[in-house]
Amino acid sequence: MLVPADLAFFSVVAQTPSLAAAARALDVTPSAVTQRLQELERRVGVRLLERRGRRATLTAEGELLLAEGEKIGGLLEELQEQLASRRGEVTGPLRVLAPFGFGRHHVAPLVAQFQRVYAQVTVELTLSDRLSRVPDAAWDVAIHIGDEPTHSLRAERLASNGRVCCAAPALLARVGVPSHPEALRDVPCLALRENDEDVTLWRFRDAAGRTRQVRVSPVLASNDGDVVRDWALAGLGVMVRSTWSVADDLRAGRLVSLLPAWSLPPADVMAYTGGRRGRSARATAFVRFLRERLRDAAWLPGVQASNAPGE
Repeated sequence: MLVPADLAFFSVVAQTPSLAAAARALDVTPSAVTQRLQELERRVGVRLLERRGRRATLTAEGELLLAEGEKIGGLLEELQEQLASRRGEVTGPLRVLAPFGFGRHHVAPLVAQFQRVYAQVTVELTLSDRLSRVPDAAWDVAIHIGDEPTHSLRAERLASNGRVCCAAPALLARVGVPSHPEALRDVPCLALRENDEDVTLWRFRDAAGRTRQVRVSPVLASNDGDVVRDWALAGLGVMVRSTWSVADDLRAGRLVSLLPAWSLPPADVMAYTGGRRGRSARATAFVRFLRERLRDAAWLPGVQASNAPGE
């Protein structure tokens, strides 16, 4: 007999390129995914996946289970939503996906606050900087910094966020202050490797709308924003970071904003919902909650750091 948890599990497995990728999305070991899949195939009596090396493709039976299972899952969720709305409640499980840095510093505290307000909602927060590589079936609300080219999802801006080119005063005293984007090629730079962006191509625009693209050769790079920020604070290089990450450092003078005549593309805080089954009442409540709490975010101009979410 199939249960809803089987359908949710197989939906994730079917939408990832390999069992190893499914294991990462489900936060379990590959062997656990293999064992659970084998048990599922044993109970339904047919093979659901054809495994060839590291890749797996759906059989005809697997395609049927995926399609019909998502319909059933959608109907069950809709039924639960309708019953909850009759009671005037927001209830049920909510899966949230957020970037590592912003997720730790801002989303995690707000998730805790949200759960205290909506005590009948259980929230699972997953941190990943690869929204496009996590299947839609693995989350209900995804928080992302900047635009995500996924047109099938519903996008909503939660808060403004810019990008700033900055460095520590100690570095500028040593190498000088760049006066033009081209000058960045002659100073040590740092790169944050997140999402799937070309992180060594920095794009600037001046007040007249003229653009300059500069290819930097970073002396240090990391996929962790806090590490890159610490390197910048230590005077090891120039970096481009979101204002949410460095607003306090800029106010305190620990970092200095560079190239004031030039701007970088914004990277607003976005919420993505929808996927295959639309948006639930709890996802709607969570997005609204985030938007209200981030309205006075500490990195916005004129807002003091003490107003940061979660403090």
